This record gives sequence, C-alpha cells and structure tokens, in this order.
Amino acid sequence: MEWHKVNRAAGEKVALITGASGGIGLASGVALIRAGYRVFGTGRNASPDEARQGIHMLRCDVTDDESVKQVVRQVIALTGRIDVLVNNAGRSLIGAAEESSIAQAQSLFDINVYGILRTTKEVLPIMREQGEGRIINISSVAGFLPGPYTALYNATKHAVEGYSESLDHELRTFGIRVSLVEPVFTRTGLGDHGEQPDQILSVYDKGRAAANTTWRNGIANGDPVEAVAEKVVKAATDKEPSIRYTPGKVAGRLRLMRRFIPEKTFDKSFRKQMGVID
Repeated sequence: MEWHKVNRAAGEKVALITGASGGIGLASGVALIRAGYRVFGTGRNASPDEARQGIHMLRCDVTDDESVKQVVRQVIALTGRIDVLVNNAGRSLIGAAEESSIAQAQSLFDINVYGILRTTKEVLPIMREQGEGRIINISSVAGFLPGPYTALYNATKHAVEGYSESLDHELRTFGIRVSLVEPVFTRTGLGDHGEQPDQILSVYDKGRAAANTTWRNGIANGDPVEAVAEKVVKAATDKEPSIRYTPGKVAGRLRLMRRFIPEKTFDKSFRKQMGVID
C-alpha cells in the first residue's frame, strides 16, 4: 500500500478526535489545527459535512461497532491516513456505587472504556501500515486519585490508564506511541451532561449532594479547556512523548501529593476536601 508515502511527502498530518462537538474535544481540535493538522471530529449528532471552527465533523457513536468502522473509513477515504487519534468521548456519573444498576455500569463502561477500544482497534492497522502514529486517551486525575461518589466513573478511568500503559509497551516497536492526558476539574459541560444513579437510595442523599456541589464548584472554577488542549498537542508532537500529561498546576500537584504524602495523612485531608465526614 503506497498511499501513506504520498501523503507523507505532501506533509499532511491528520487527526481524528472523538467527542469533538464541544469542551475538551473541540478545543483540542482547534489547537491541533493551529499546529498544522487536518482535523476530523466526531459527535453523536453531528450533521453531514458540518464544520466547527475548522474541524470537519462526522457523525459517530463510539458505542456502536459499525459506526466506528464507518467513520474511520470516511477519514481514510478523504485523506488516506490517520496520524493522531484522540479518544475524548465520555461521560460522568455521580452517585454511590450501590445506587447504580449493573446495566447502568455497563453503559458507562461502554462509552468511557469500550469506546476507546473500538476506535483504537480500527485505527491501529492504519498506523502500523504507516509506521507511525499517536494515540492520546483523555483520562482524568480520577485515574490515579479515586474520590467518593464517583466509584464507577473512577473505575472507567483506571481501566483506561491500565489499557493505555500496556498498549504503549506493545506498540512502540511499530513507531506508535500512546499517551494519557489527566485533567482535574475543567470548565466543560461534563457535570451538566453526566448521568444520575438509576437506583437512588436516601441513605446516600447527603454524601451525593456534597459530591455534586464539589463537582459543580470544581468545574466552574476549573482549568480552561485550552490548558488540556495544549497537552494534547504536546502528546501529538513531542519527539519522545510521555505516557502521562497533567494539565494545569492542580493536577500536577495532586499527582505528587498522592505519590509522596503518607497514605493516612493524604486520606484524611482528601476526605475533608471532598465533603466526606466520618
């Protein structure tokens, strides 16, 4: 197959971003365009031939195998290559672990984890043929710092972290690198569009309310989406990419604190900050 050689000579780099209708996905697309990439974004309700701030939008549901296959075929038909895949599509869920049915948990994993698996599996043969590529998975500080009332969301991010680290080891031989971007609270609509538990239990009302307040305040005062987008560009362009990028000062501090502060001391402070009172 010779198409990748032709496009490489033309100097065109192509990025595909899931969940690019707004927030981190949209900001990352704009930042990659400024870095010289031709960017395609996906959204569940994207209109045919829609353009959003220079991003060519395509309709895709990452929970549907055929939808993912189709969008990758569309990008290849238009460009002949995919240099960067940014797995950003996802949603949140705030509530006690006991308050969600198994069906709700499976639904959350289907978009936050299996959505990444679907898009990655479709893109990997293309990147292997090219002999290069970058896969950037949008995780969260929740991937290394699980908090209360987000057990299932945290579990999805832990799964993404483990998958990404293993995948990076497997793919380096083929010139492909995998990176995680781990934001803390970011000014997006994640909280507004998140799910509520489908089996509400009154015994958790106080704790759940505190968690919702923490998330709302954290998002309202969080990092701008551009801070995350900057790390996405670094992961895409660094000659020797890191496995992890933590946007903003808070995320970086949390990673250091989690690593070096004694467990009991950190746990006590973290519970207080998250509104959990013994």
